[in-house]
Amino acid sequence: MYKSFSMELAGRTLTVDVGRVAKQANGAAFMHYGDTVVLSTATASDKPREGIDFFPLSVEFEEKLYSVGKIPGGFNRREGKASENAVLTSRVIDRPMRPLFPKDYRNDVTLNNLVMSVDPNCSPEYTAMLGSAIATCISDIPFDGPCATTQIGMIDGEFIVNPTNEQKLVSDMALTVASTREKVIMIEAGAKEVPEAVMIQAIFKAHEVNQEIIKFIDTIVAECGKPKHSYESCAVPEELFAAIREIVPPSEMEEAVFTDDKQTREENIRRITEKLEEAFAEKEEWLAVLGEAVYQYQKKTVRKMILKDHKRPDGRAITEIRPLSAEIDLLPRVHGSGMFTRGQTQILNICTLAPMSEAQRLDGLDENETTKRYMHHYNFPSYSVGETKPSRGPGRREIGHGALAERALVPVLPSEEEFPYAIRTVSETMESNGSTSQASICASTLSLMAAGVPIKAMVAGISCGLVTGESDDDYIVLTDIQGLEDFFGDMDFKVGGTHKGITAIQMDIKIHGLTRPIIEEAIARTREARLYILDEVMKPVISEPRKEVGKYAPKIDQIVIDPQKIGDVVGKQGSTINKIIEETGVKIDISEDGRVDICGTDKDMIEKAKEIIASIVTDIEPGQVLTGKVVRIMPFGAFVELKPKKDGMVHISRLSDKRVEKVEDVVNIGDSVTVKVLDVDKMGKISLSMKPGDLK
Repeated sequence: MYKSFSMELAGRTLTVDVGRVAKQANGAAFMHYGDTVVLSTATASDKPREGIDFFPLSVEFEEKLYSVGKIPGGFNRREGKASENAVLTSRVIDRPMRPLFPKDYRNDVTLNNLVMSVDPNCSPEYTAMLGSAIATCISDIPFDGPCATTQIGMIDGEFIVNPTNEQKLVSDMALTVASTREKVIMIEAGAKEVPEAVMIQAIFKAHEVNQEIIKFIDTIVAECGKPKHSYESCAVPEELFAAIREIVPPSEMEEAVFTDDKQTREENIRRITEKLEEAFAEKEEWLAVLGEAVYQYQKKTVRKMILKDHKRPDGRAITEIRPLSAEIDLLPRVHGSGMFTRGQTQILNICTLAPMSEAQRLDGLDENETTKRYMHHYNFPSYSVGETKPSRGPGRREIGHGALAERALVPVLPSEEEFPYAIRTVSETMESNGSTSQASICASTLSLMAAGVPIKAMVAGISCGLVTGESDDDYIVLTDIQGLEDFFGDMDFKVGGTHKGITAIQMDIKIHGLTRPIIEEAIARTREARLYILDEVMKPVISEPRKEVGKYAPKIDQIVIDPQKIGDVVGKQGSTINKIIEETGVKIDISEDGRVDICGTDKDMIEKAKEIIASIVTDIEPGQVLTGKVVRIMPFGAFVELKPKKDGMVHISRLSDKRVEKVEDVVNIGDSVTVKVLDVDKMGKISLSMKPGDLK
């Protein structure tokens, strides 16, 4: 039966229709926020997927261009693969919801969000976040919800709940927070060097709003919620754990996992697994889940040692960072390069500069962004973790890590007016053992500065982890988590920023939320570690951006002309501009507002092109002294091209202070001459003089 529910949310009406469409899904919420419409559905398979040791959750965010009145480009005129924005939105929806499903649930679950109409002031991404939670809560799929999400902006120090498009453009913060009834479960943020204390206030402002939304969801579930279905548990049998502990006592497992070398630890676990496979050779049902059992045994061992004994696998103190190093200029012919190493995590970042015409064009639903000037790409090859598999291009994880580092660095980039370049940085993962995204932030800062990009401040990133006990106040926050602590811990709290404040946050957790003391401690720890990295590791290598771009980077000069004279510079069918390009070897980009970017590697040729363009757009007036080329000779004088399609005449009597019998006695076609403008008549005819006396 069709029911509709509404609430006022940040000055706009949120309406949820249940039972109106998509009735065959396990749960469906037809979401309306202002004029934004998103259909959110939750579906699950009847039986668990065999042979897996993880929860197979898929989250989709489908951007339909009809939602903004556009027809897709391309030959087929239909939507293609998911955009980067769609991938990032799917990840933000996934992160708070995944921990709320049962840990032993192996049924396939798909959360699909179909964007059908977009109101620029009501984010479809935000609407989908709420829709996914509501659709899952009212479905029969086991889920320990509800959860809710709120976005926070900040203008002139005031927090804005769910900011509009216009507000986002001037906001100092773009914060997304998801919560359960009691705790914060997900944080995603970009910020313009916002102080830590202000960020904490914003997080819990969002948490307050989330409680109102959860009450609204409760009313929907009370009327429309289905009983949760039973499922086949895929938990490891307790008798198997007991048998494993007899063969591999806790002391042996502790010795196996507690080493600072990833390969040594993996080899130790491989030997233990082989020993257990031999012992259980005749128990096929145990062999099927042995890998998961060994993983759980490692997890329990590591968590117990950290929580009870404050002992980390590599022997570090709880607040200690792994060994750090930084380098620049590793690659001689690129525009900039920097490498940052933290323990067994190593990122080599390469910076490339190009004219603004090479900025990325965006064909999406957001009216705010049509181009992207700064691009950060992240690659994670299999050799970085000692594995072998073919490269199939960037997956969702790679796109997410690249976007996080990009978000951290955008606030410190110079404006287009200050530095008229498109910028691409690529993080190549050389080695991985946790927090490669944060190492990417550090390596990118190094390569940008080495390339001569005048960033406003250095940015570094660091991650904190968490191990919790039985109560809210029984926990340990770990500074700089490595891979093992990420896998077996409860949190990956990534923070990028400058000395002044935070530029990016991304928080992933595996439990049902964090208390305020945990969040405050994690943010304080990341600040302490970030400042250490900036001052003690990065600054000694390069303390400020280089004053000029590198030898092999393009040089760009910029002039502004009257937009009405753009046609004069371009010429008929591009003839004028193409002639300048052919003559100087530069690349010229002209924007509609009259900004002209001249790009090349030879400074003299850039200056020459600049002078030619300046002469084209400058009106010729009496008294000017100009240089031109003789293009035609008549018995009575010589015609000099002062700029494309604009000639003046030097009468034979004005060629020299002396009497001239024949024009060719003084000049020939092709000669470059300096002339003075004597007169420009009403018809536009220009009289010139080459007499030395006139040129003074």
